[in-house]
Amino acid sequence: MAFQNKRVVYEILFQATAETLQTIAADPRHLGAVIGFIAILHTWGQNLVHHSHLHCVVPGGGLSPDGQRWVACRPGFFLPVRVLSRLFRRLFLARLQQAFETGALQFCASLAPLAEPDAFARALADARRTDWVVYAKAPFGGPQQVLDYLGRYTHRVAIANHRLLACDDSHVTFRWKDYRRADKPRTMRLPVQEFIRRFLQHVLPHGLQRIRHYGLLSNRLREARLATCRRLLDAKSPARDTCSPPADYRDHYEALTGRSLRVCPACSQGHMFDIARWLPSTSPRAPPAQAAV
Repeated sequence: MAFQNKRVVYEILFQATAETLQTIAADPRHLGAVIGFIAILHTWGQNLVHHSHLHCVVPGGGLSPDGQRWVACRPGFFLPVRVLSRLFRRLFLARLQQAFETGALQFCASLAPLAEPDAFARALADARRTDWVVYAKAPFGGPQQVLDYLGRYTHRVAIANHRLLACDDSHVTFRWKDYRRADKPRTMRLPVQEFIRRFLQHVLPHGLQRIRHYGLLSNRLREARLATCRRLLDAKSPARDTCSPPADYRDHYEALTGRSLRVCPACSQGHMFDIARWLPSTSPRAPPAQAAV
């Protein structure tokens, strides 16, 4: 259903997640605070099948409702996952039902019968009887490890280059992790067409924002609220980077990564240079024919 209605269902996923976390965190029985978090949409599993889910990075506490004190969560415990999962299920399915009633959902192929109200109602009833899982854990390290995690997950695509083991005209072989047997790395060999089909499942609808900030970290409130949090926690503000990045993006990339965009990636000796440029939404023209010598 999510695959056939990506924009609608992904929006529901973000909305239900944000409301769930903020509602349970605001409840005095659990935390009683205003929290902030970053939500990152992933649509893939390790074997490239369609598996839409959000990764959320959440500070271990928040501001009191009056904004006068920092409320820390219990050591090793953020919010009760069973309570989170039940509220998330209710909010998600309620929004899904509303999308169906307004005609925002489309069904085709094997899902075509779900266009009938009775069939759709039965599908939602089955989902309500299923236990939904919300997984929460503390970070393995400190702030630097959290930043490294964000760096790995924010702009990655469905499969990283280092997982590709072999490819030819007919098959692609890649490494994947079976979480049911995490101690045993596995490989998968797919026909080229099937590999491309799986990869293209994860192309997002045009303009869909896959990284979103909420609560204390929302764009509108972030600067003032973070200043308040630092004051209450007696934490120093991070030093501002007063150095302007190099004007040339290639110099900036090399300063950040240590890799040069000017050196040929194939032979590591040749020098890369521009031969032509074209404006966005225009097609590159064929290079001019070289004159015979």
